[in-house]
Amino acid sequence: MFVIRLPNGHLLAPESAMDHEGQVVGDAYVEVSPADPEYARLASQAISEEEVDRQRRRWREGDEALRREFEDYLAGRQHDAGEPG
Repeated sequence: MFVIRLPNGHLLAPESAMDHEGQVVGDAYVEVSPADPEYARLASQAISEEEVDRQRRRWREGDEALRREFEDYLAGRQHDAGEPG
């Protein structure tokens, strides 16, 4: 998860919800204003929404290539085992 810089100057920062035993039960984004004491630290890690979109596109493209490679691998295993494909 990323710290995302919003056009209004606020940040979206990841935050985990924990149960009473300290186990993570969920993740979410919270909006952080410049008045927040954590703002400066989080802002140093922040990326723009456009950068997030670019990263997601790269992941999807990489996912597609990996999916094709895995399907080729499975097809090769079926062929090697003499199974009908």
